[in-house]
Amino acid sequence: MKFDPAGLDKWTEPVPFDVTRERLAEYAAATNDPIPAHRAGDVASPVFAIVPVFQSLLEPALEVVPTSLFGKVLHGEQDFRFHRPIRPGDALVSRAKMTGYEGLPKGTRATVYLECRAASGELVNEQYVTFFVRGFDTGSKEGSLGPSHRFDDSLRSSAPVAKVSQHVDDDQTFRYGPAAGDPMPIHLDEEVARAAGLPGIIAHGLCTMAFTSWALLTEVGGSSVDRLRRLAVRFAAPVLPGQDLSTSIRAAGPGRYAFETSVGDQVVIKDGLAEIGDS
Repeated sequence: MKFDPAGLDKWTEPVPFDVTRERLAEYAAATNDPIPAHRAGDVASPVFAIVPVFQSLLEPALEVVPTSLFGKVLHGEQDFRFHRPIRPGDALVSRAKMTGYEGLPKGTRATVYLECRAASGELVNEQYVTFFVRGFDTGSKEGSLGPSHRFDDSLRSSAPVAKVSQHVDDDQTFRYGPAAGDPMPIHLDEEVARAAGLPGIIAHGLCTMAFTSWALLTEVGGSSVDRLRRLAVRFAAPVLPGQDLSTSIRAAGPGRYAFETSVGDQVVIKDGLAEIGDS
């Protein structure tokens, strides 16, 4: 049983998505986003960018990964590259391809590249999604993986420029699932989550990432999504409803910020990187 390199770099069929003000506002509310323009649906919050591409997300892997392994797939990393914000009235078209994989002793990591364009052809955003197949080493490295966004440990010698505390509500997953179009039962069904070896229902990783996005924008981005150029994270541990998040943000060069998010002493988001430009 091996990954099939012949399936790499094959684009999926384009998938259309019409953006409404109501959908943007619903997503902002489901992620406790306090930024008024997001709450009103005037512009999309950053991580909403996953919603138009969600249908295309795993489809490329069907060309490469044995279907018997799909139950072992974890979302490992997410890297957004923003060319412009999503706005109500946008008619978007998304497609995806798997670009590469690497077998490792504890599993195999693989990258799917997605692009989201306006109907005119204008590139709206690009995304690199790295997933990890637990316990299966495919035994080789093929193609290319997502670009690095590793946290530079030398940054720990300097104090954070901001620390943000946030609370994950008890009903967060039940609000986020419909808003994001993500029906995965480990986020909604206690019995299914425990059967999967989890302590109970866990928060969607992208919901946690959305929390970090508005923490960054409010603290170092002037609450302006127009300034955000890149947002990348590595998902390190699950977050449970009812827990408190703490995000530490450090300057990492002009317009660059490195961040980590923890629950108590447990780091739940590692290798966070945000690139923020002028308005």
